[in-house]
Amino acid sequence: MLTSRIRTTALAAVTAALALGLTACGGADGDSKAAGGDKAAGTAQSRSVSGGDGKGGAEQADSGADTRAGARSATASDGSNEVASKDAAAAARQCVGDEMLVTAVHRFAGQQGDHLLVTASNQGSKPCWVTSFPAVRLGDDGLELPHSKKDNPGGDKRITLQPGGKAYSAVNLFDYGSRNQTAQSLAIALRGTDGHQSPYYSVVMKGNSQQFTWNEADVLNWSTEKPYDF
Repeated sequence: MLTSRIRTTALAAVTAALALGLTACGGADGDSKAAGGDKAAGTAQSRSVSGGDGKGGAEQADSGADTRAGARSATASDGSNEVASKDAAAAARQCVGDEMLVTAVHRFAGQQGDHLLVTASNQGSKPCWVTSFPAVRLGDDGLELPHSKKDNPGGDKRITLQPGGKAYSAVNLFDYGSRNQTAQSLAIALRGTDGHQSPYYSVVMKGNSQQFTWNEADVLNWSTEKPYDF
């Protein structure tokens, strides 16, 4: 009987130990499953945050689109300004003498390239245009100077001068040393596209060497750049 009780007690102890072992294993599996659940929840949260970043990326894309739209708008604005400028030039009328300040400077006196630099400045409040070459008379000589045969082409184009804008021409002087003429004044008239000219008016001489001499002389077309600017 004692032996049987001992065996029964031992068997009960083994069974209890096995039960405790199974309980421990079950607890570990539960913790593992819980941890897995937490990881899944973390992953879901991560995906949710990633989705939020995706929306931020979309906002960035929208911002980029806005930037591109702004660039297109600026380009359109520039184009409009260019069109407006062309329209203003098309609407400009011919420059007239009482709105122009015309000056002349004697350059390279007594040297090769001797000439009178003629500068016309728009003193009016609106754009106006000049074309061709100015009609020029030197001193008391009533003869109108011819156009230079060596001039660049394109004299039939209109040059639009904004208020304060300038155009340039030059009177080439050829002095052969004898039987020449001397003066220190000149007068010009502006030409229209049809070649007709406005009344003559005096030009303001500037510089130290205002007196000039010539046997022959001719005139260059109006230009936005100074001739012989060297």
